[in-house]
Amino acid sequence: MTASTKTPMELYQSLNEVGEKIRTLKTANAEKAEIEAALQLLLKLKVDYKGATGQDYQAGSPPAENMDESGNRSIADGADDDTVDPWNVSTTSAKGVDYDKLIVRFGSSKIDKELVDRIEKVLGQKPHRFLRRGIFFSHRDMHQVLDAYEKQKAFYLYTGRGPSSEAMHMGHLIPFIFTKWLQDVFDIPLVIQMTDDEKYLWKDLTLEQCHHYAVENAKDIIACGFDINKTFIFSDLDYMGSSPEFYRNVVKIQKHVTFNQVKGIFGFTESDCIGKISFPAIQAAPSFSNSFPQIFGGKQDVQCLIPCAIDQDPYFRMTRDVAPRIGYPKPALLHSTFFPALQGAQTKMSASDANSSIFLTDTPKQIKNKVNKHAFSGGKDTVEEHRQHGGDPDVDVSFMYLTFFLEDDEQLEKIKQDYRSGALLTGELKKILIDTLQPMISEHQERRTQVTDEMVQQFMTPRPLNFRY
Repeated sequence: MTASTKTPMELYQSLNEVGEKIRTLKTANAEKAEIEAALQLLLKLKVDYKGATGQDYQAGSPPAENMDESGNRSIADGADDDTVDPWNVSTTSAKGVDYDKLIVRFGSSKIDKELVDRIEKVLGQKPHRFLRRGIFFSHRDMHQVLDAYEKQKAFYLYTGRGPSSEAMHMGHLIPFIFTKWLQDVFDIPLVIQMTDDEKYLWKDLTLEQCHHYAVENAKDIIACGFDINKTFIFSDLDYMGSSPEFYRNVVKIQKHVTFNQVKGIFGFTESDCIGKISFPAIQAAPSFSNSFPQIFGGKQDVQCLIPCAIDQDPYFRMTRDVAPRIGYPKPALLHSTFFPALQGAQTKMSASDANSSIFLTDTPKQIKNKVNKHAFSGGKDTVEEHRQHGGDPDVDVSFMYLTFFLEDDEQLEKIKQDYRSGALLTGELKKILIDTLQPMISEHQERRTQVTDEMVQQFMTPRPLNFRY
């Protein structure tokens, strides 16, 4: 296939490969003629890419998945209907975001049955329900992580939270529930970044409020059951000023990312404050082990695995592009779907809308009222219609929530079939969800009351963790 007949995505991937080749040649002090030939190919590909897309090539910013081979945006199949970035998630489909299209758009890989089976084989135990049900649906380099693990080469986990309010909701728990499972089954260290600096830059909040929310949110995270001997939680506002190694990595990343790149990846404009423009380097820095000398002793080659929601992927596409240029391994990723709002899967649950969210502070009565009043139903208008035609579990929010929290696969499948056949009514389905959520949230609240200020301080103090590399 010649460059002129390649699709925009194929041209983009070729540009990435040639750019990586040039960096490798320069590092190896290759012959000048060889480097020059690669540079000429790169320039030609950039011309072809602009001709195909109408845009300049920017590393870390792939072409939209709804561009056809002529670079035109296609509106077929609702391709223009999904908006996914670190700050906005929306779709016009009642079934939610089209995650298969998102995989193509972001250039990641699907977590298929083969990978789930391999994880089960490597661990010798049943994979987490989030893997079995496609809630974590996409990855980057997970096979590479497993290859290394099978050779007794360790890795570490990194995830985070942007603390914009005192109370977290159910959707915020998804990455932490899964990360705790990963920490338990692989027996590895974990770093959790609290981006209080980010929230100060993006929200109408004071620095003191953002830092306070970071500490309060840390209590909910600790209540998930993380191992204090293998977990370091840090506030950016605290840690970056006290860790020269962390800040040096931030500066290295900043030097290798241009304003045009972050503008293309994140949509920044000339009116955004310079703090926003430089922030992505801060979220990238924990991906590199020598940002934490107290844990890794200066080692810079420990592989990082990042479980996160797919909307955070732009940060780490940028990180993976920079990593080889500054001599570090690329972080691997596991991406989750979004936890839908009560009103429907067209958008994710948001802390800014109390009626769209079930908070970790809600009482059993509040949970019951919110589910009964606000949870979007896939059922029919009357009992008679529902009994005759059945409901649609694919758009029913109560069923969607059960796929996240009900452990028993057979029970979940029976609920799905009964609802689809009309044997199970909407009110009965909502009651199953309420009976699932109420004890779960009550137990979380009880664990949180046992998290003392001293425990938070211990989790958030830079220190060696109970693990040797």
